Amino acid sequence: MGSWYWWMILGMAVVTYIPRAIPLTFLEGRELPEPVQNVLRNIPYAVLGALIFPAIFFIQENIWFGVIGALAAFGIAFTGANVMIVVLGSIAVLAVFSVFI
Repeated sequence: MGSWYWWMILGMAVVTYIPRAIPLTFLEGRELPEPVQNVLRNIPYAVLGALIFPAIFFIQENIWFGVIGALAAFGIAFTGANVMIVVLGSIAVLAVFSVFI
């Protein structure tokens, strides 16, 4: 392995670390405004939706698995559950659904 691999890995580490370190450094001890906190609180659900919705269109065998999984995920997320609970709940609903089909 050439030395440029190590320089590339080091460069990627620095580029990844800087966007995380700057907010921690400058926002330490400060509280963000309520609208900013609300937006940041909803980012995991937006990312989850961006991952689930396109995947529904790529299901080739039975489209109902995607539709039911998405409805289950939306319903669980609408209750305000944690993102991990949404994912696990959707998987559980699909597991139960697949037994009956």
